[in-house]
Amino acid sequence: MSTQEDTQNCVFIGKKPNKNYVFAVQTQAQSHNEIFIKARGKSISHAVDVALIVTHRFLTDWEIKDMQAITEEIKSKETDKIDRVSTLTITIRKNG
Repeated sequence: MSTQEDTQNCVFIGKKPNKNYVFAVQTQAQSHNEIFIKARGKSISHAVDVALIVTHRFLTDWEIKDMQAITEEIKSKETDKIDRVSTLTITIRKNG
């Protein structure tokens, strides 16, 4: 089983359109049986959308196996203030 530190099978969600990330997940699925979809803050809803689109429309033999939400503390470089940012990791895995 892959570890979450292995970034080869991770797709990091940002501000691009969801179709870009759906394509990235499909590309990863060609060489991995497990993929981590990761997002922070406002991108979390896009990560959920991508996971659902991929597993319901394109990779129907894959399913969501796990979701982990954590809060990270990040120190601002400019103000030395500590900000808290929510992070979501969705694990999808090929059945069988």
